[in-house]
Amino acid sequence: MTKSSFVQVAIPVPLVGQLDYQWTKSGPPPSLGCRVRVPLGRREKIGIVTCHIDKPSLDSSRIREILETLDTEPVLNTELFDLLCWCAKYYHHPLGEVLTHALPTLLRQGRPAQSSEKFWELTKTGRALSSEDYLGKLQIRVIDLLRRCDQISAQELLDAGIKGSVLNRMAARGWAKYLEKPCQMKSVTKPIESPFELNVEQQNCVSAITDAAESYAAYLLQGVTGSGKTEVYMHLISNQLHFGRQSLLLVPEIGLTPQLLKRLENRFGTCLAVMHSGLTAAERLEAWRATRSGEAKIILGTRSAIFAPLVNAGLIIVDEEHDASYKQQDGFKYSARDLAVLRARGLNIPVLLASATPSLESIHNVTHGRYKELRMDDQIGLAGKPTIQIIDMNVHAERHGLSTPLITAIERHLSLDQQVLLFINRRGFAPVLLCTECGTVEECDQCDARMTLHARIGQLWCHHCGLTRSLTWGCSICATERIAVGAGTQRITDELQALFPEIKIARLDKDIASNKGSLESILADVTHGETQIIVGTQMLAKGHDFPNVTLVGVLSADQGLFGTDFRCSEKLGQTLLQVAGRAGRRDQPGEVFIQSHYPSHPLLTTLVQQDYDAFGQLALKERKAAAWPPFSYLIVWRAEAINKKTAHAFLERIASTARNMTDSIKILGPAAPSMEKRGNRFRAQLLFQHNSRKTLHDLTSNMLLLVRDWPQARRIRWSIDVDPAEL
Repeated sequence: MTKSSFVQVAIPVPLVGQLDYQWTKSGPPPSLGCRVRVPLGRREKIGIVTCHIDKPSLDSSRIREILETLDTEPVLNTELFDLLCWCAKYYHHPLGEVLTHALPTLLRQGRPAQSSEKFWELTKTGRALSSEDYLGKLQIRVIDLLRRCDQISAQELLDAGIKGSVLNRMAARGWAKYLEKPCQMKSVTKPIESPFELNVEQQNCVSAITDAAESYAAYLLQGVTGSGKTEVYMHLISNQLHFGRQSLLLVPEIGLTPQLLKRLENRFGTCLAVMHSGLTAAERLEAWRATRSGEAKIILGTRSAIFAPLVNAGLIIVDEEHDASYKQQDGFKYSARDLAVLRARGLNIPVLLASATPSLESIHNVTHGRYKELRMDDQIGLAGKPTIQIIDMNVHAERHGLSTPLITAIERHLSLDQQVLLFINRRGFAPVLLCTECGTVEECDQCDARMTLHARIGQLWCHHCGLTRSLTWGCSICATERIAVGAGTQRITDELQALFPEIKIARLDKDIASNKGSLESILADVTHGETQIIVGTQMLAKGHDFPNVTLVGVLSADQGLFGTDFRCSEKLGQTLLQVAGRAGRRDQPGEVFIQSHYPSHPLLTTLVQQDYDAFGQLALKERKAAAWPPFSYLIVWRAEAINKKTAHAFLERIASTARNMTDSIKILGPAAPSMEKRGNRFRAQLLFQHNSRKTLHDLTSNMLLLVRDWPQARRIRWSIDVDPAEL
């Protein structure tokens, strides 16, 4: 065997580390970061080469051979490869799954990484054909076209009415052949929108970042809603384009991409790549290829776009950096916001985190000098900050979730030809179907949750596991007709339509946005003023710019006031201020009405009477007193099983083993999460807490070496969540 005739390959299966394979073909073994097809048991898998080794861990006779190399050059460049290897170690996740997470689905399935186009030409035999040969009309036409042009693309022939089957038959007879060439770069249209003139605050932000654009620096931009943060992004991206560098712009929700994409296209042309889960597999691959080739200079995407294959990076921007959507909750549980900072440091470029309501962790990083603070405290236009009023739902009449003062305000704003936005974080018609006679409610058989009524389609849905049932109004126990209690987006929309029959009302939630094209259509109607009232969930809470919305109603602020998660109050405060920021974004003053049964709650009064800065400092003091992040670090072990005792026993063993290894780390649990049963499986969690990140990770690594060998661990679903976003 020659040197480096063995390689280690990371395969996307729940394995520890990598597996050894032999390279017996001619030439050097595939480079690190290349895809290979390898045997695994009786199956074949596509993995990533991670290391060249001289001596395998097993006897060479037991090492299987690589079946095929799929790439001539790495699909993961050195910078991205190193970042992903770090992620696998930090998040304690199998390397193979981490590496392939950064690739589009079609690349994981073996599709070529290089975008190519098929061209057809005649063979020597084909050129020798004459009119005396027996040829069909289409074959004669192909030969005539190819004689006049040496090569014609398959797409051009298709446009000319020549089907692929005709060409394939000619190729089978040796008359024509094809070759593949790399796709040419797409032309970029001219921009149609001129840059806006920056105000003093915006210019200060742009200058601060531009002055340090040649090296790493992390900035936290706290700008009130409507202060023009997007225009700051535009100028920073423009500066990067001037030097031919790429900019990566992350947003937390797919719903934020259409409006922002349109602005980017109008300002800069079409040198854009969009990356999010709402695209088809082919669209995601095309965006990945355009980014990797350097053709795409602006990359806009959600959480997973942090792994875009940048080749000439100049800037990373994280919009709405506080948003919990940046934390992956399943599988590889990474934080895109945190990795944006880490990746910028590795690329030696600036990173901008921006929000009207920054996370407490980011505020803490500013205090300790890890981030540089930028402020934008003034709104664009003459409207000023909206007025906020709390409606006491204990003293005001309501109509299916709409209080009398709010209905009166809606009438007033509509009479002025202005728009209204209503926020309720519940989709469906009603969250509870109740029998008033025996008191039973319709519950999910598989979860600790109530079924949500979707009246228009006559179904009951569990929004946690997806279980559905046909709607029957009669109680299955006492046959009494049941009633819908509470309100979701559907019911609020129906009630508003009854109150305002001449007004166009739109509903925006996950049920609506899942239909392709509906999100863009709804947002366009709101922006153009065709829709007067929009009712929505969390999808409306941030980022959208609706210039004519002057009234915002929060229909229930109580859901987040008494949660068990230590981040509940922070999330509620951020949501309320983000939603409030949709009102009065130009020259018309805005009003915000917040409905609550607890109008004197300290969180609500602090937000209304003071501002987010005061709220943030108060929340940080509470966190420090309780030793919660950012004043400590957390790692959570989670387990789920069909049997409740099985999940708890597994975590009990982990807790007991860990306590025997150290007494310096705080171990809480195991305990049930807020929803113990989900999808017919019982869940439990075990919390590790310490003020030293290294101490916490060292214990976790040592525990993993033991746990992976437990037979019990193979009979249960379990995972590790580092820096959890929710408990």
